[in-house]
Amino acid sequence: MIDLRSDTVTRPTPAMRRAMADADVGDDVYGDDPSVNRLQTHAAERFGFERALFFPTGTQSNLAALMAHCERGDEYLVGQEAHTYKYEQGGAAVLGSIQPQPLENEADGSIAVARIAAAIKPDDVHFARSRLLALENTIGGRVLTRAYLDEATAFAHSRGLSTHLDGARLFNAIVKLKLDERAAAAGFDSVSLCLSKGLGAPAGTLLLGSAQIIDKARRWRKALGGGLRQAGILAAAGLYALENHVARLSVDHANAERLAEGLRALGLAAPPPQTNMVFVAIPQARAAALRAHLAALGSLASIGEKTRLVTHLDVSGADIETALRAFGDYFRRAN
Repeated sequence: MIDLRSDTVTRPTPAMRRAMADADVGDDVYGDDPSVNRLQTHAAERFGFERALFFPTGTQSNLAALMAHCERGDEYLVGQEAHTYKYEQGGAAVLGSIQPQPLENEADGSIAVARIAAAIKPDDVHFARSRLLALENTIGGRVLTRAYLDEATAFAHSRGLSTHLDGARLFNAIVKLKLDERAAAAGFDSVSLCLSKGLGAPAGTLLLGSAQIIDKARRWRKALGGGLRQAGILAAAGLYALENHVARLSVDHANAERLAEGLRALGLAAPPPQTNMVFVAIPQARAAALRAHLAALGSLASIGEKTRLVTHLDVSGADIETALRAFGDYFRRAN
């Protein structure tokens, strides 16, 4: 099957599986897993942070970061479209007693600095304490520019806020903007970096930050159920991904451009993608039938109110052409 539902569906390559099978392991709760320690050190140095901490999931990494930055009764400023606010079950509020202050995202995915400024609470007993600005890059396939990130993080720091970046797909932004890792993370006090989406690892996210933030996050990781034992098997996959699967993200971006181009040729509204996500307008009356038609011809896609098609490690250029033929076959019959 050609799976265009998400880049989370990627499977470990044969070489990655060999690296996992050969991994040196130990008990990571004791800090004894050499593969985990190697991954953490490598990532921290690569992005210019003091420390890094391995988590099983991005949701847990983001939550531990928010809880490391904020205390009970604090608030964090976040976009309404952000995963930490919209797609992670309100964990900051439910489990961290942290109040989210959701702000409207602009069309490019940013949050206007003027909105951030207006949302920061004064030091008054009536208000939650504004403590953190959380941004996401990429967000919905859109890349936040380095100029915007410089402005937003500098402003947040000038007002006494810490900054956190949900970088679940940060490598897509790095490849798109041709940045090095340190430049991509500049201005942030912590970064959550996913290894299991476009990079193809089966699981795992790294939280990068200062020694103080990582020490706090380690305690919260244990409380949240993230203390793993012989995690080096997963860490080896992450190391392999960092060393072998970053530059090739440009292939996913090119495949997404070709997919959008082909869909537009069929008369569908599919704006040119910035990274590996193609958004296309599908009439709701046709969504179920199209989804079934594609599946019957070997393509899985999330067809619905907001259709998103995602290219990744397991989708080749030939797969894109096959999927486009399936789309074309359906719309020719439907018309």
